[in-house]
Amino acid sequence: MVHDLIAAAEAVTDERSFIRLLQLMALDRQDEQQKELARPTSPYSAGPNGWENGSIEAFLGAAASWAEDTSRTANLGPEASDAWRRAAMIVVAGAFYE
Repeated sequence: MVHDLIAAAEAVTDERSFIRLLQLMALDRQDEQQKELARPTSPYSAGPNGWENGSIEAFLGAAASWAEDTSRTANLGPEASDAWRRAAMIVVAGAFYE
């Protein structure tokens, strides 16, 4: 679910944990697609796991929009882990940001 993905993104500190986040996102999206096949939801609402953006175009556009809209508040410190965490949040935002 999107809330779990946000928590996982907030825990990202390095490349390895970023890769684990991507794997988790892929599994979550697959799970949502299976649920959607079994019981379709309205095209005007989030999917069963909370994904708003089901196409790669919508996903990437939402991630970029969220990154732009939050760039003034990113508050990245000098640590490399902060950059990994920011990248993780941008990717996760692609799932839910409109």
